[in-house]
Amino acid sequence: MTTTPYPTVRLHISGEWRASGSGASAPVVNPATEEVIGAVPLATTADLDDALTAADHGFRIWRGTPVAERTAILHRAADLITERAPEIGRVMTLEQGKPVKEATGEAIRTADTLRWHVEDARRAYGRTIPAPPGTLLSVRREPVGPVAAFVPWNFPVGGPNRKISAALAAGCSMIIKASEETPATAAALVACYADAGLPPGVLNLVFGEPAAVSAHLIASPVTRLVAFTGSVPVGKLLAAQAGTVMKPTLMELGGHAPVIVCADADPVRAAGRAARAKFLNAGQVCTSPSRFLVHESHYEDFTAAFVKAAEEVVVGDGADGTTTMGPLANDRRLAAAERLTADAVRRGATVRTGGLRPDRAGYFFPPTVLTDVPDDAQILAEEPFAPLAPIRPFRDLDDALAVANSLPFGLAAYGFTESAATAAKLSAELEAGILSINHCGGSVHEAPSGGVKESGYGREGGPEALDAYLVTKRVSHQLE
Repeated sequence: MTTTPYPTVRLHISGEWRASGSGASAPVVNPATEEVIGAVPLATTADLDDALTAADHGFRIWRGTPVAERTAILHRAADLITERAPEIGRVMTLEQGKPVKEATGEAIRTADTLRWHVEDARRAYGRTIPAPPGTLLSVRREPVGPVAAFVPWNFPVGGPNRKISAALAAGCSMIIKASEETPATAAALVACYADAGLPPGVLNLVFGEPAAVSAHLIASPVTRLVAFTGSVPVGKLLAAQAGTVMKPTLMELGGHAPVIVCADADPVRAAGRAARAKFLNAGQVCTSPSRFLVHESHYEDFTAAFVKAAEEVVVGDGADGTTTMGPLANDRRLAAAERLTADAVRRGATVRTGGLRPDRAGYFFPPTVLTDVPDDAQILAEEPFAPLAPIRPFRDLDDALAVANSLPFGLAAYGFTESAATAAKLSAELEAGILSINHCGGSVHEAPSGGVKESGYGREGGPEALDAYLVTKRVSHQLE
């Protein structure tokens, strides 16, 4: 196991790396060891005002930069992300915990997301509308302006870059408040853009007390769009703040993704694919499968195969090449995993594997499979965001769909079936913005992702990703 030094983290404002104006900072902890490995600077109000001024100035420059020039700069940034992916991955593992191979892959995919958005922005066409003689009637698509973006820690490079890449490709500037738990990864990403030749002020990076930073940036007249990924309660709070000043928002919020394994599915294959997705990033994925509804004829076979897959997961420090699942990212997630497991057991659930924190340093929790989970168990209503898998049988597909749709969330859903008719029924009736059939795939840059109901609104990925960052202007020009 090689040791990667933890870099010094700075704010990035108006093209310059700098410390907090007050010198205030917070510790950064390695979740695999619980050791403090560095510090993150906490922006002051003055720092935030400087970032707002920089974003305002940067937008005026960037929106006037020819598309070909913008494209060249952003492609250079993508190339730098690809080149630096191994180092970005190592730093990510130190501060977030996921296996280094997984972390490096995240960085590489991030570069591809940027390339997709850059090329798609070249086709952000307006249109000319037939009009009476002497009149030109047209529609223009223009960048919305400076964006305030807020992202969590679970995908420390992929999360920020889904917003940065779409916003900058559309011609916007941005202030991004990345997670204080994974700051060095975000800084490494921003450095790729800066080193590619991005004009000062177009992309600014800040950290700080979340509520204070968000309130200040959202209230500023400079900010024209608020983009957020995170929990439903925080998303509602930020949307309400933006609503008081009539600012549009892009909200990618939490979920509680159901998996329906139908009577005509292969239960062993379904279990293998679902387990791989469940334990990715230790279950800390908004689209992670988290409620497993299995037809009663396949219940035992599916459960046995799922337990076998869970027990084959190698839990350990992500820096160890043999590890396939790292620790949870912080003590809050560890406490939640313990609480949800204990609640389910207290109400009658059976732990088929896992269930107890290992006796070692670090925020580790094993892959855990629960059966006989009663209706009132908290894990069936609360997104676990941990490697917990409650499995329940069903007899009638309509009943399973009713259970799947019963929560206020609607981000992702999954179904397994060998029938085209059943697949069509699942596609039509599952209430989710992201649906996968016969696999548990998550977001891809070629296609839109986003939620319905309380899981948010707006889309990231695909041609729809640019919509939030562009405004539509109708121009009617009377020639006579």
